[in-house]
Amino acid sequence: MRKYDMKTSTAEETIKIAVRLASLLEAGDVITLEGDLGAGKTTFTKGIAAGLGIKRTLSSPTFTIIKEYEGRLPLYHMDVYRLENSDEDIGFDEYFHGNGIAVVEWAQFIEEFLPPIRLNITIKYVDEHSRVIEFKPLGERFEHIVKTIVFG
Repeated sequence: MRKYDMKTSTAEETIKIAVRLASLLEAGDVITLEGDLGAGKTTFTKGIAAGLGIKRTLSSPTFTIIKEYEGRLPLYHMDVYRLENSDEDIGFDEYFHGNGIAVVEWAQFIEEFLPPIRLNITIKYVDEHSRVIEFKPLGERFEHIVKTIVFG
């Protein structure tokens, strides 16, 4: 699996990359987000929401697991951290094969439910302001999307 890295120096740069990604997404797309606490997963998701034209303020769904937002396409924002060591299926297929975009934080905890075609993103903390965003596309379409974002 190829990976592509982009470095950002501000939260605004991270959001701008996510807005660009959102402009290329289609219904049924699944994006996974990994990274330490505070790395910028929710910031990145806010950028996707902005790119989808969502006006509501986005917050992490840590305690509700899934929050839904309406925009150009629905956004299903999932934080599955609390499902670690659980084999509970809370209807993931409806979201992963639905009419919106699914963004899954801490996706490693539900690996067995994830579709094989998706975009895995890891955000790595460099320092207080800088991050490295690592894209790992699974599938030709996501490979094309990532190349469009990284290389213009």
